[in-house]
Amino acid sequence: MKHLGTKTMKTDRLLLRPLLIEDAEAMYGNWASDPAVTKYLTWPAHQSMDVTRLSLKYWISQYDRKDFYQWGIVPEGMETPIGTISVVDHDDSVGMVHIGYCIGRSWWGKGYTTEAFRHLIGFFFDEVGVNRIESKYDVRNTGSGKVMEKCGLLYEGTTRGSDVNNQGICDSALYGMIRSDYLE
Repeated sequence: MKHLGTKTMKTDRLLLRPLLIEDAEAMYGNWASDPAVTKYLTWPAHQSMDVTRLSLKYWISQYDRKDFYQWGIVPEGMETPIGTISVVDHDDSVGMVHIGYCIGRSWWGKGYTTEAFRHLIGFFFDEVGVNRIESKYDVRNTGSGKVMEKCGLLYEGTTRGSDVNNQGICDSALYGMIRSDYLE
């Protein structure tokens, strides 16, 4: 893998860009403080803007690393992000990136997460040179699974009681795509 870091990219309807400290208000208001958005995530809804600013400061401090990938999702015609998509884990020994995402409730069902994820699939296979892209979700969060399916990831199995999120211990469905799938 040739890590390239969080570079700004454009899709048909989105700008995928590094987050800025100026995004704190949008992040807090659009998704980070909403318990419906964080229901199946591993971090709780932010109780204050201070928590959001701390998260942003940490991510911003990591942008110099070539193996750090954290994008704000900004729809065309907007200035501020409505969610994020990122590499939450990677394993260079097998060329794998694990993608995670969350988006504000007001933008659910509009295809923004799918569009962002599809674009990153091309970026990671074509530019970074990964061998595998994977993602997983709590089986109760079917909307997240639909994103993975629409992006062409294949269902690889469900592991029972194998993960934990804001709902407690949960069953987790794993989806993946390897380079040969992508090239077909």
